[in-house]
Formats: sequence, structure tokens, C-alpha cells
Amino acid sequence: MYSFDLSEEQRLLVETVHRYATRSLRQAARQAEESSQAPADVLQSAWALGLLPATLPEEYGGFGEHSLLNGALYVEELAYGDAGLTLEILAPNLVAIPLLLAGSEAQKQHYLPLFAGEEMPKMAAAMLEPVILFDHRKLHTTARRQGDHYVLNGSKAMVIHAADAEWFLVYAHDEEAGSTQAFLVPADSAGLQVGDRNLWMGFNALQNHTLHLHDVQVGVAQRLGGEAGMDVTNVLNSSRIAVAAMGVGIARAAYEYARDYAKERVAFGEPIASRQSIAFMLAEMAIEIDATRLMVWEAAWKLDQGRDATHEAYLVARYAADMALKVADGAVQVLGGHGYIREHPVELWLRNARGLFTLVGAVMV
Repeated sequence: MYSFDLSEEQRLLVETVHRYATRSLRQAARQAEESSQAPADVLQSAWALGLLPATLPEEYGGFGEHSLLNGALYVEELAYGDAGLTLEILAPNLVAIPLLLAGSEAQKQHYLPLFAGEEMPKMAAAMLEPVILFDHRKLHTTARRQGDHYVLNGSKAMVIHAADAEWFLVYAHDEEAGSTQAFLVPADSAGLQVGDRNLWMGFNALQNHTLHLHDVQVGVAQRLGGEAGMDVTNVLNSSRIAVAAMGVGIARAAYEYARDYAKERVAFGEPIASRQSIAFMLAEMAIEIDATRLMVWEAAWKLDQGRDATHEAYLVARYAADMALKVADGAVQVLGGHGYIREHPVELWLRNARGLFTLVGAVMV
């Protein structure tokens, strides 16, 4: 049975990332949102924490082991600071983790050490497509084998760091295999074009673009997993846990801000937190956050144990997105008119919580 007590190593991880999130991400969030640009020094300092190398085994240049539970712990803390910057920071994971989980030994030896260096590698993952009712099992982007290479055609959306990427991990429907597979595609490949930047309601600092592929050729060896290919389920479960943990982090930030505001805001001679309508709303927020966190931990722990927890990961990603939006909206209500102005961060957290559904859409079906 899983123990609810964090190990000494996990406590140190949480404390370290929490300090960074509150001192760096939280302080930089508003400026990054207004300027639509993530500060380079903030991203570099996040990379210097070594969160991704700590997930990679020593034989691939890292100094740890892959653990979805540990990942959930630090993703929650990062999102507590700011969700948009968190997505920027976690972008390399979208390539490194699939490589670790599904790459061939040759691919791991070649690419994974790039994620253990002093600089963030210039790689981007391309899964989501600009279609209604996106389904990762029925991708419109196709990969057709022709002799010793594949030909890729299609379009992708929300490709984080696409403008600067030197390599892309492109997911496509492998017509020969009849399943979703991923391909390592050099950015300078003929027929590959980075399109316009996507502008959203939230996550304004996030650098993400469309990607277009027209008869792009890649060698057979560039298919993730080589001849064996990959099972996309494990990759999606990892992303589902991360999205759910982000939801907990956003909700926790909104709840704590609203709670403290309610204790300090005096109306009619008493703090508004003493009124039942506010107190009950805050209590429900706290219950939902704690319950969702336990669901995240359970699903992550089961997956770390090698058990099939696809159903649990699926449910908690969806539940966490709903919960984060509900809590962030409640925080705006607690602040009243102040919740709608940019002097307070709850309006930003509400927009980011709404954006979680875009991420959930990429990993759900």
C-alpha cells in the first residue's frame, strides 16, 4: 500500500521547487503574460534545477529514475507559481519522456544525453491537430512507408518551442502499422514549415506555433522505437498525470490567495471569511484540491508500479481540469469586483484553468 508520507528526498524536491516557483515564476508571471514572452533567465534557472535530468537514468546522462509520482509533485509546485511558464519549462519533457518510454536503445543513447546538458535542448513535440474532436487514435497527419523512409503529411497545432526547434517529435498515423506512431524529424527537412504563432485567451507567454508537413521524408530509423514502434498509451498516461498535477497547482494558488484575501478583507465590521457563504465556498475548494491531489498520486503510483492505470489517469486529468476551473472561478467570486481586475492574479489563474481543457483534449480520448 502507498504511504502518504513523502520520503526525505521527495520533501526536499517539493521544498526546492516551491521556493523557485514562488520567488521566480510567481514574480515573473504577470510581466510574461503582458509581454507574451517568457523571460530567458527564468527558464534557464528552471532548467538549472535539473528536474528532467533527475528523471533520466545514469546510462543516458541523467542522475535518477523515471517516476510519475515525483513528476506530479514538482509539476504541482511549478503550476502553483505559474502555469504558462510551467508549460514552457516542461516542453522538453514532451520529447524526452517518450524517448525514454518508447525509444529504441540506439535512440536513447543518441538523444537522451542532450536533455542532461547545461542548456535546454531545442526540441519540440507535435501531437495536437487543428481539427474538431481531436482523437490521437485517428490522426489526420499520416506516415506512409516508401522503401527505407517514411513520407509525412499533415498539420499540427500548439507545438511549443516550434520556432526555435532543431528537431521535432511528430505523431502521425502509420498507415502500414495501422496505429499512432512518432517520428524524429529534423527541423531543416524539406517540406516542413513552422506556421503562425497561436494566440490564446491564457498562457500568453507560451511560445507555440502551427507546424505543416508536406511530403517530409524521414528514415525508417527515425521512427520512435525503431522497427518495434511504440505504444502511445504510456506516453499519454504520463501527460495525463502532468496535466492533472498542473490543475492541482493552479487551484491551490487560487484557493490560498482567496482564503487569505477573505481573512483580511473587512466588510460591515468583520472579515468576509466569517460569513457562511464565503467560508463554505473556501471549504469546498480545499476539499476538492486535496481529493484531486490524492487521485493524482494514486494514478501516478500505480503507473510507477507497472500496473495498468490508464482509466485512473484518464479520469483524474478530466476531473482536475474541471476542479481547477471551478476553484479559480470561486476565487474570483470571493474577491468580488477585485477578482476581475489585473491588480490581483486570480483572473489570470481563471484564464489558465480554462486553458487546461485544451491540454486535456490532447491526451484524453
